[in-house]
Amino acid sequence: MTLAAATNENLANISNTLIYSSMAVYTLAFFAYIAEWLLGSRSKVGRTSAALTADTSADAATTAPAVTVRKAGGTAVLERPKVVVRAVAGARDVPDGPGAHGGSEKGDLYGRIAISLTVVAFLVEFGGVLTRALSVQRAPWGNMYEFNITFSTVAVGVYLLLLALKQNVRWLGLFLTTVVLLDLGLAVTVLYTASDQLVPALHSYWLYIHVSTAILCGAVFYVGAVTTLLYLFRDSHEAKLASGGTPGRFAHSFLERLPAAASLDKFAYRVNAAVFPLWTFTIIAGAIWAGDAWGRYWGWDPKETWSFITWVAYACYLHARATAGWKGRKAAYLALIAFACWLFNYYGVNIFVSGKHSYADVGLGALQAVGF
Repeated sequence: MTLAAATNENLANISNTLIYSSMAVYTLAFFAYIAEWLLGSRSKVGRTSAALTADTSADAATTAPAVTVRKAGGTAVLERPKVVVRAVAGARDVPDGPGAHGGSEKGDLYGRIAISLTVVAFLVEFGGVLTRALSVQRAPWGNMYEFNITFSTVAVGVYLLLLALKQNVRWLGLFLTTVVLLDLGLAVTVLYTASDQLVPALHSYWLYIHVSTAILCGAVFYVGAVTTLLYLFRDSHEAKLASGGTPGRFAHSFLERLPAAASLDKFAYRVNAAVFPLWTFTIIAGAIWAGDAWGRYWGWDPKETWSFITWVAYACYLHARATAGWKGRKAAYLALIAFACWLFNYYGVNIFVSGKHSYADVGLGALQAVGF
């Protein structure tokens, strides 16, 4: 074995160690997020529930609790500020929930610990992706294993970036770490592929452009899909309250800590709309790469077909959001269908459908070992 080969093998082993280490830290973060939800103050959540069902009439405003401010020995009484969240005309005006911590100091402490652990896990996983790239001396997304570890790294990076931008997304942490652990578990067991060089068709600078944008789009689409799903639950909860119904214990301990349905709806739309042009560019870049590699820009290969189907699905969602009568739940269902298309485009097409993109190795021996 040459010195270069030995060095590359050592880097690959370091990469594997870092990926497993990141999984361990993500597991700790996962339990910290659970503790944040469990230790959240139910009394604060109960006050949030009261705010959702409070009478907003003029008479009720006169009896609403006031905010007392003491300054220089004097006392000033101010009217309670009204928190209004409205996505579209006619939407319910309700305040955002207090967050996963429920307003308690202990819950908030565990939430901060979870964020810190998430940052550490992200850095360790990023190191694993980087050393994997160094071991193969190319972009670390030449097969499904590499795509998975890079995708989960980017998804966490998007989440941390939103937090850095002061966006109210800390409630997303539990769902994110759950998916990251499942993604990495699948990567190191079923999808693992030893470090190797690319097939000739992939030796192109378009690999860096096309696949990197696809990974980023997938990460953002995931954030939008989780937000959309939670919007549907929260919207049903608010509708039940508005009709005079009594929420169950699950709603009191979970749903009422989330942002208002209108906030979730608006955030999901914004992230999907922001990344849609990049997904369009991803498909165009793939077509240009196909022209260079195979001598044709479009051939209705299964991967190309499902990429286009995904594009159409998200285009329908964005169009529905801009069309009267298709906002809210109807559009949300379209968004989830679009994300399901993206998931099938990645997992279903790559594993079960053969085509021009079959060079994206998935470790067939491992698949057969688990019954695929």
